Amino acid sequence: MTSLDKPTSDTDQPHRTEQRDAGGRHAAQQDAESKAVTEAALFEAFGGVRGMVETVLPGLLFVTIFTINKNLHVSAIAALAVSLALVAVRLIRRDTVKHAFSGVFGVAFGVVFAMMTGNAKDFYLPGMLYTLGLAVAYLVTAAAGVPLIGLVLGPVFKENLSWRTRNPGRKKAYTKASYAWGLILLAKCAILFPLYWWGDTTQFGWVLVALKIPPFLLAVYLTWVFLAKAPPPIDVFAEMEAEEQAEKDRKAAQAAAGLRNPEA
Repeated sequence: MTSLDKPTSDTDQPHRTEQRDAGGRHAAQQDAESKAVTEAALFEAFGGVRGMVETVLPGLLFVTIFTINKNLHVSAIAALAVSLALVAVRLIRRDTVKHAFSGVFGVAFGVVFAMMTGNAKDFYLPGMLYTLGLAVAYLVTAAAGVPLIGLVLGPVFKENLSWRTRNPGRKKAYTKASYAWGLILLAKCAILFPLYWWGDTTQFGWVLVALKIPPFLLAVYLTWVFLAKAPPPIDVFAEMEAEEQAEKDRKAAQAAAGLRNPEA
């Protein structure tokens, strides 16, 4: 009987089972780590809970005050003041201010529009136009093969644009996510713009505030789902550091060789 014909011994079976179990546990651990990294990166990119609060609070304050006293000037000034206060808090704490600053600019444009026209609904118009433009940008860039969400998240994952040519699985995930963002934002616009033209000011304001977070959370969740199933990112920063270290090692080896062979 050859070795191939010999039956597997009973003592080998537990060992093989343990190897399979260990491999399964390792794969599950890697999958969990990948999902955790993706979740953390998304929170960092989109500001997390604090960023959502900073996005909602000025508009919520505006519509609340306007609902109570119908005073456009007081409502607009209060919204702008709370936006500036949020930026000040971040500056004092030395936190990143990009999300708070974007909120200030949005509120400031809204205040200018509303003051110029005297229509409280125009406080929300710049944000609505921005949302519409962003939706179109997501869809156009996805169709062009350079999905916007990949441009946004690439640096966060330390992969920059490596996903475009070296990681087709991630490019596909970014494309799906960009389409999801574009369609969700378009659906939001399809609700808000008719209300802007024909709806009551206070009702329109409350609907707009109510639609701030849910579509955003849905888009972030779908992005997380697509990226969690995609191949891991290529850390181009680590690659560059490794190349630099290899170059240093090569030069050091050449220098050492020159010292050993001074006549060479």
